[in-house]
Amino acid sequence: MALLVNVDRLVLTGNEPHTCVVFKAYLNQCFHIKDLVSLKYFLRIEVTKSPKGLVLNQYRYALEIIDERGLLGFKSVDLPMEIN
Repeated sequence: MALLVNVDRLVLTGNEPHTCVVFKAYLNQCFHIKDLVSLKYFLRIEVTKSPKGLVLNQYRYALEIIDERGLLGFKSVDLPMEIN
């Protein structure tokens, strides 16, 4: 089981669903928690499920940065500077 904590947000995941359910019930006894069930986005990290587990990426965050800088329409290059 893994528990990620950031200020007022918690992410709980694990290989044994029953253990997670028991731990969430314990947390709910100690604090009032809201279970959002499926995690999609946390700390600018997009989370998707695959057959092998969770996939984490920051593609959307990278696009936001590129768009904020006005570089969205620019073409990419293989190497930005000359070698040597």
